[in-house]
Amino acid sequence: MESYLAELRSVSQAVLAVSGTLGTRDALAAIVRSARTLVDARYAALGVPDDRGSFAEFVTDGISQARQRAIGPLPRQHGMLAALLKSGVPERLTDIRTDPRFEGWPAAHPEMTGFLGVPVRRGAEVLGIIFVANKRSGEFTDRDEELLTLFAAHAAIALSNERLYERSREASVLEERARLARELHDAVSQRLFSIRAHARAAEILVGKDPALVSAELAAIADIGAQAHAELRAVIDGLAPPELDGLAESLRRYAQLAARAYGVEVLVTAPELPELEPRVQAAAFRVGQEALNNALRHAAATKISVRLTRTSRLVVLEVSDDGTGFDPALAAAGASGGLGLASMRERAAAVGGTLRITSEPGAGTKVRLAVPA
Repeated sequence: MESYLAELRSVSQAVLAVSGTLGTRDALAAIVRSARTLVDARYAALGVPDDRGSFAEFVTDGISQARQRAIGPLPRQHGMLAALLKSGVPERLTDIRTDPRFEGWPAAHPEMTGFLGVPVRRGAEVLGIIFVANKRSGEFTDRDEELLTLFAAHAAIALSNERLYERSREASVLEERARLARELHDAVSQRLFSIRAHARAAEILVGKDPALVSAELAAIADIGAQAHAELRAVIDGLAPPELDGLAESLRRYAQLAARAYGVEVLVTAPELPELEPRVQAAAFRVGQEALNNALRHAAATKISVRLTRTSRLVVLEVSDDGTGFDPALAAAGASGGLGLASMRERAAAVGGTLRITSEPGAGTKVRLAVPA
């Protein structure tokens, strides 16, 4: 009974490592540690190959850090390790040194005899290998192989989860690049076109009407200032904001934006108790995005920024009297460049909710509620 409970505890630790909040390497380390303990081996390791003939990860248990440093760099894909990766089937040996595929090891490497290795598979694909060596009591058994195969399955889940996370992260990076491209296009192209038109008009009027030339040049300067403000807003969005309190930061940004666009922005933002930095940053970015949308896309004449707090929530509302839009069409991708997905992602990342109320010709209200 005690033996059964020990096995159950070891398997449970591996399952919790994979399903918990540990990083992938920590989860693999927990799996290797549990496997070595459960099959009563002196040494255990798990290797994830790279595409250069070595290993991207090689997690060991039973070997001290001093010994690992003496052994040197990560092993190459050779000998029994390469055989496991290539064949994709378990290998159980009484003495690995007598196998013709054995190619030796570095001088500081511990002497290994009994060997049990299992591929870490996801379907037909071999993601890595896990092995144990030098069983303390006799030779490795069928049951040991079953247990190691079970741990290999847990390792496959951890590695697959990491791949999914990396793909999701890469997709997010691509989406962010596309959003920034749209933002830069919105901020620059129309302004440059206007500057070129006014410059052409000034060129035609030179020597004919100095007053009109001066007016065209003044228009060019004004449009250039607007373009600079828009570019500044895009650039500011690339870096974490340096905030002097959420209320004061929103008030200051709204004042700058109002001057740049010549639009009235009314800010009602009483000082709040200090918020968690990531919550404060997310709220500021949502407010910044909503304000930019109202200024650049909505043709609004009045914008209201209102910040309030209840016992549990901080609520930010940005309203405008602009052209409005159909949120359903925007969610389907018909209204690009509004940053709606970005605002929703920022809200969700801090446990908040975002509600957008709008319709064509009736203005827009963006309401963010985040935990206080």
